[in-house]
Amino acid sequence: MFELPKLPYAFDALEPYIDAKTMELHHGKHHQTYVTKLNEAIQATPDLEGKTIEQLLMTLSSIPEGVRTAVRNHGGGHYNHSLFWQIMRPPAGGGKEPQGTVGEEIAKAFGDFGKFRETFTKAALSVFGSGWAWLVADSSGKLLVVTTPNQDTPLTQGLKPLMGLDVWEHAYYLKYQNRRPEYVENWWNVVNWEAVEERLKA
Repeated sequence: MFELPKLPYAFDALEPYIDAKTMELHHGKHHQTYVTKLNEAIQATPDLEGKTIEQLLMTLSSIPEGVRTAVRNHGGGHYNHSLFWQIMRPPAGGGKEPQGTVGEEIAKAFGDFGKFRETFTKAALSVFGSGWAWLVADSSGKLLVVTTPNQDTPLTQGLKPLMGLDVWEHAYYLKYQNRRPEYVENWWNVVNWEAVEERLKA
């Protein structure tokens, strides 16, 4: 059975950029629903029991058709959000520019951090409706910026997600209403680059 992961910080820890009420609802309601619905799909298909979320999402085509959509949507929601919580941190330690390996690889792939940030921001703003913007590594280790609709994940495309930004309205509407650009701009203040670096090295 999959479980809702605990947040590595308090609901209000990302203030003033992401408000406590949004975090409480986003984590405790939205993410919990994905976990609950995913577990229901797994219970209905015993052959899937014991598989990791990555294994499920990377083999979607082999999952029984009756539960494939549920695994794609709710499994993707669980995976995406579990990553999302980890790559953020309180603003006192977040934001800034990435150092170390991830900073070097971003500069190598995009020219410099400013160009990467511009590319990633444009991708996040280009998502029509609900979805995600991602920094990923392909099979050769090259860094790319991609987007996915709804709760789809880059894992299904053979890509390794390093950093993801949720641009579903539930991620920002209570504080920013329809101002997605402001939400995206402020989100950079809470990026946990150390966590992104760990994912890159892994």
